[in-house]
Amino acid sequence: MKLVVQVKLLPTPVQAAALEATLHACNEAASWASEVAFSRDVKRNFALREHTYTEIKQRWGLGAQAAQHTIKKTCDAYRTLAANLGPRTSTTRSRNTWWPRQNAPVAESPWKT
Repeated sequence: MKLVVQVKLLPTPVQAAALEATLHACNEAASWASEVAFSRDVKRNFALREHTYTEIKQRWGLGAQAAQHTIKKTCDAYRTLAANLGPRTSTTRSRNTWWPRQNAPVAESPWKT
């Protein structure tokens, strides 16, 4: 049996700022990882991790779990795109020029009180 509990975060203003900064850092890192994946044609999680993990941790100061999640998020975006467009030779894919190279900025922080 699985029990699901919904909780609401009520961070202090300092904690909210830290959460928002981490969210922006993860999005910037995912955009950069996507550019690396696109330029090197590497879409698999472990292959992309070899090229990006260390730099994501150093450049954006993210912890190991956040860096891993950011790389996986990027790979999942490419996997979803490939599933929706079909094989590389399909006409649907050739008509579509969009690739997930940039994550949308966060409009408003969900942690603001």
